[in-house]
Amino acid sequence: MSRPDARRPIVVGVDPDPTQRRALAWAADEAALRGVPLRLVHAESVPTAEFRRWEMPASWQERDRTLHAAGERALKEAAGFVAARRPQVEVCALPVEGHPARVLEEESHGATAVVLGSRHLNRMKGWLSSESVALPVLAHTRCPVVVVSQPEGVTEQPGYFVLGVDGSERGACAVDFAFEEAFLHGAALRALYVWRPGLLGVLDEHTARQECRRLLYETVAGRSADYPDVELHHELVSGHPAVALTEASAHALGLVVGTRGHDGLTGTMLGSVSQGVLRHARCPVIAVPQAPG
Repeated sequence: MSRPDARRPIVVGVDPDPTQRRALAWAADEAALRGVPLRLVHAESVPTAEFRRWEMPASWQERDRTLHAAGERALKEAAGFVAARRPQVEVCALPVEGHPARVLEEESHGATAVVLGSRHLNRMKGWLSSESVALPVLAHTRCPVVVVSQPEGVTEQPGYFVLGVDGSERGACAVDFAFEEAFLHGAALRALYVWRPGLLGVLDEHTARQECRRLLYETVAGRSADYPDVELHHELVSGHPAVALTEASAHALGLVVGTRGHDGLTGTMLGSVSQGVLRHARCPVIAVPQAPG
């Protein structure tokens, strides 16, 4: 299918550690599938002017040179990795000064997606690919953000994507992106509605389940006509969204969720659900913002 954003690049944050290549590999493969350029970004977190005021100029100038050299080396190695893996992909390497979250927020404008890595740390620390970067980018970006786990999970065959559904009209962009990903990868799609008993007020359990099932079917209705080759499965489960989605991610090619919504899953995506899913999901997490109003 033709897409109006066919030349918008995939932006990937480059980790200086050469052993952390899972996100870079995912980004290169996605760029090849979509036929778009790949933009490699390395953010150099240099000391602020206020901090430099207390240092000798020679000291921070040497630090700048060291950081810049390390960044250039990381970008060169990353570009070589992409060239070997996907030689047909057009690559642009960009060293930028600034905090990684802010840099990637700015780079997200006009991008098809922003890709980050994840080392699944047990505590909230500063990582190019953890909550300290991912959550700020998720909060402000206008394009999908992909957080790729390290190490790679075990994917079942035939492959499938999982889509977290909450019945919100604002989650339509996530639904569209999930179908597109499944189509591009030749994969099936599991549309998953997580039902939390008690949240639907006075409805009895049977009626509540029927209402959730209706919302699930209505949310994805119509997309199958646009993507007739995508095998679609509707699934209704009960429990906490973060737990249910984490379990569903165990052998998936990717987990697609929204980052805006009302009272359901997408409305809480930047809170406990997002932290739980980003920290524990066993496949790439693709967080898709709502379309600007």
